[in-house]
Amino acid sequence: MELGEIVVAERPGERQLYVEQKPRAQELLGRSGNRIHQVFEYLTGEMKEYGEWMKKKPLMVQLVDWILRGTSQVMFVNNPLSGLIILVGLSIQSPWCLLTGCTGTTVSTLTALALSQDRSAIAAGLHGYNGILAGLLMAVFSDKGDYFWWLLPPVAVISMACPILSSALGSIFSKWDLPVFTLPFNIAVTLYLAATGHYNPFFPTTLIKPVASVPNITWSAINVPLLLQSIPAGVGQVYGCENPWTGGIILVALLISSPLICLHAAIGSTVGMFAALSIASPFDSVYLGLHNYNCALACIAIGGMFYALTWQTHLLSLACALFCAYSGAALANALSVLGLPLCTWPFCFSALLFLLINSDNPAIYKIPLCKVTYPEANRIYYLRMKRRASESRREEQKRKEQKPSGDSKISTGGTPLCTPKTRHAY
Repeated sequence: MELGEIVVAERPGERQLYVEQKPRAQELLGRSGNRIHQVFEYLTGEMKEYGEWMKKKPLMVQLVDWILRGTSQVMFVNNPLSGLIILVGLSIQSPWCLLTGCTGTTVSTLTALALSQDRSAIAAGLHGYNGILAGLLMAVFSDKGDYFWWLLPPVAVISMACPILSSALGSIFSKWDLPVFTLPFNIAVTLYLAATGHYNPFFPTTLIKPVASVPNITWSAINVPLLLQSIPAGVGQVYGCENPWTGGIILVALLISSPLICLHAAIGSTVGMFAALSIASPFDSVYLGLHNYNCALACIAIGGMFYALTWQTHLLSLACALFCAYSGAALANALSVLGLPLCTWPFCFSALLFLLINSDNPAIYKIPLCKVTYPEANRIYYLRMKRRASESRREEQKRKEQKPSGDSKISTGGTPLCTPKTRHAY
């Protein structure tokens, strides 16, 4: 042994203990990672396992799940946890609006159940989201203020009309494989507000007047923090809430179910804000997010919900949001002459128009309505269909390259034993 050389003596028992402990630690880390992944999958998306478990529960317990899913379906989310978080956000805005909204979605869901509508659609909350919007917006546009208890009977009646309108419109739109969106809510609430009006003695509504003078806009006085707050406020305005904290909570609820829906909601709200500034809209309405909410819905619908998400459809969703912003400004001016609010008419008009687009580009792939779930799953479905189409084209090309083998004959003195049969390609 030379000077300066260090010898480390290793005991055989210590080496064996280290070799045994290393796989155990890796196994524990793997198990904990799998459990976290399972919990994450259980809470995100549509929570299918939870839905299957709820099918075995009593009807009243299932009704709670349907109401929560109907609450989140306003933002194209079929997740009861997201619906619960959204209800928490609505309670921050106004407990009275929360009450009227829950009344609306409960009545509309029970009406659909009484009309024997498709149980899977009821369980997904597709007959509840129009009801909650009707209850919320009737409370928002009521001139009597909060806790006007006589408003609950009209809320119940209008909410009962929503499943009827949904079923009727669905039978028409199914011919083009189109969703009804929030058209039942728009029709029912617009008719109610037109029938009552501001000077109704029983159910007076908020007075809406057209713009009669040039707004005083000073661009140097624009408030950038309030502009940034208008992005979550615009998302909250989908539910008639102007509080940016409510909009932020709704974005968190969307993030839990689908990050892509959350992203497109924020992008659509931002597009609506810039579009409103480009046509010199009053700053107060921009700060409240009144120009953003239709754009957020339109961006979600086109950006991965009813089209498979590609960079082409992402750009298409931005174009749809921009078109929705400008068409919304036009419709707002037209409806204000009649004293009516905008509701979500621009979103329905823009989204249906963009879903009717015909394109030979395979990247602009419209998801069949029966297969629509949420953007991440829609993307997986699109890639699966794309792979199957490429495989079928490859097999067809191979068949064309193969030579027909049915022309061979057995020679017996120049006369065939039998006439060869024509072979058809499978």
